[in-house]
Amino acid sequence: MKKIIFFLLLCVQAAFCQELALVKQDSKIGYINKTGQYAIKPQYDKARGFSDGLAAVNDKGKWGFINAKGEWAIPATFDDAEDFNSGLCVVEKDKKRFYINKMGETVTTPATDKYYTFEDGVAFIKQGDKVGLINPKGTVVLEPKYEVIKSFKGNYARFKNNGRWGILDKAGKVVVEATYDEIGDYHKGVTWARNGEAFGLVIAGKFKAIDGVDKIWDFHSQDLTYARKAKKIGFIDLKGDWAIEPKFDKARAFTKGLAPVYVGKKWGYVNTKGAFVVEPIYNDAEIFSEDGLAPVKDKDWGFIDTTGKVIIPTNYDITAALSFFSDDQKGFVKGLARVKNNKKWGFLDTKGQLLGNQWFENAELFN
Repeated sequence: MKKIIFFLLLCVQAAFCQELALVKQDSKIGYINKTGQYAIKPQYDKARGFSDGLAAVNDKGKWGFINAKGEWAIPATFDDAEDFNSGLCVVEKDKKRFYINKMGETVTTPATDKYYTFEDGVAFIKQGDKVGLINPKGTVVLEPKYEVIKSFKGNYARFKNNGRWGILDKAGKVVVEATYDEIGDYHKGVTWARNGEAFGLVIAGKFKAIDGVDKIWDFHSQDLTYARKAKKIGFIDLKGDWAIEPKFDKARAFTKGLAPVYVGKKWGYVNTKGAFVVEPIYNDAEIFSEDGLAPVKDKDWGFIDTTGKVIIPTNYDITAALSFFSDDQKGFVKGLARVKNNKKWGFLDTKGQLLGNQWFENAELFN
């Protein structure tokens, strides 16, 4: 009996965790699962993607929320609705904005001049011209005292105080003092910054200028980022030392040990020593995904593996889809790539097979 109950619990959890993608067909919006089958058939004129297990849909001019079975979880009584995150969502009714929980109940929070969607455990609170942070319980984590706080990237966000930039965490603790003219995202205790005319890295709270550099990009998933010196791009490590001397016209981030670089009006890929693994033959190129494939463009877009072998022919458009959960993503995300062909959108698997053998008028990323 215990084994049966455990199995049933696993089934329930699997159903709850199922990722769905919003699609549009015959001018109606529905949702598909990762087999390409309809989990919820197209029937809505307006709807949003799933987040936190619920999706906002519009019924006769009012917004409510459905679950992954297409059942109403919260009746459509709102004039506007955003996305659930951390168990709460911003809605509007009778020209008033406020938070609700997944039961549709109003949640009281401290006074704020603007309601912000939660970002994995925190939301901004604004009073006058200052912003701070609250948690899903409505507790003030950080009193409104800064001019600007940017969206969190992981556990950290850039903030501005008295015209200067620093870094803070979700507990409101300052990890890089606001002393810089510009600052980047925080990665393994390091960020790039501009201090006056000098660009460099902030390492363990101390600024290290890098001679001659006039731009640095954010670190990505690997411990190298790209920087510009004398109009050429190279790569620096977390210590601010050149791993690859500036010699490229353009570049993008390292993933899977490879980075797209632009030389002689073409894109290719180099390894962490700066040697070409994929020769510069493409009109454009994006970074590799965790699936080990990267979008490359000839006339249109296709995908190569880390050896440079073409896995999916260059027959598609890959304009990014909007996603609440992450930056717009091009290429493969968890085994599927959103692509466009003949003005229709669909999903390819890593072998180039069309998911569900079906194209749509529109399709958004799986959530």
